[in-house]
Amino acid sequence: MNRPVMPEALAGAAPYPVAERTRGLAPTIDAVARVAPNTHRFLRRGWFAASLARYGGDDEASTISVVRACDGAALALPLAPIGPRWLRAAAVPGCYWPFRSFPLASDARDDELAAALTLLAADTRLLRIGPVYADDPAAARLRSVAEAAGWRVLSRHIATSYLLDIEAARGEGAWPRNSTLRKNRFHEKHLGEHGALEWRFVSGADWTPEIFDDLAVIEEKSWIAERTDGADAKFTRAGHGGFWRAATEDPELAEAMWAAILYVDGRPAAFSFDLNQGRTKYAIANSYDPVFAKHSPGKLLYYRNLMRGIEDGLTRVDWGAGDSGYKRVIGAEQGPEIVDLLFAAPGLPAVLAQVFGGIWRRSGN
Repeated sequence: MNRPVMPEALAGAAPYPVAERTRGLAPTIDAVARVAPNTHRFLRRGWFAASLARYGGDDEASTISVVRACDGAALALPLAPIGPRWLRAAAVPGCYWPFRSFPLASDARDDELAAALTLLAADTRLLRIGPVYADDPAAARLRSVAEAAGWRVLSRHIATSYLLDIEAARGEGAWPRNSTLRKNRFHEKHLGEHGALEWRFVSGADWTPEIFDDLAVIEEKSWIAERTDGADAKFTRAGHGGFWRAATEDPELAEAMWAAILYVDGRPAAFSFDLNQGRTKYAIANSYDPVFAKHSPGKLLYYRNLMRGIEDGLTRVDWGAGDSGYKRVIGAEQGPEIVDLLFAAPGLPAVLAQVFGGIWRRSGN
């Protein structure tokens, strides 16, 4: 005879997780984003919707959600199919930067991640998550649980990130240095000989089609258009412009999106574009019109942008991949590795991933 379980014995029991897969982007994405680490709260439904609208996959997108019996959603894994249908592969959608992670509650449990993986394995052989930080709290947790459950996870190096710890820099003395501020005033004075200078900060309801057009105009005159095919431009129609315009349809994303723009005699001359999350500023793009290059308009603008960020309580700048030199000059140091992860389901996919994993690793940049 089974002994009855008394209610008090269940008082401290963890709520049983329920995993479900729904067509399209589920409302649980926003619910989980609200309880994710504050650095990841931009991973909202509108973020993934903008990605699908710009890069494709909307018709076949789905979401795996893990819902607790009494305590809301713990995980939301948006998925878009990639490759030929027979491969049964999917990826977490998103813009190229910041990282292509997914919302995971700060207090998510291993059994909740395991429930999502069990449902995923029912019809998905391969899952790509990346580019993403090697220590990303969502991807790293999923990797750990997946490997324990028999998944094979392959990682390829993409780049090294660069981070500026503003609090640490200011703790070591005056930052920016007085010599830097003097040089900036000198350049600003001579830049003003080209016309009146206007420094504008844009976020939230300030986003308009005209503002995006101004950013695109700067890019079209910059080195990006001169030295590349323009596909990596952030705001042109041929580049990623459609993504960022679509993202502003979510008011919370529009509020997080931030631009500092310099106008010279009414002409857009330079911009810095960031995503502000909690006390972190993700630096996404900087560009300037080379006609003003002699007077360092990008540098002048970005120092103003950083000082404004300090006033707003930001303490860290995440510059993402690579450094052409200016990041370390400002004070940034190398941060976590940026990687691309490929999850192969237990069984034959995991075996094949082990055999051919070297190809994936060598294909990184």
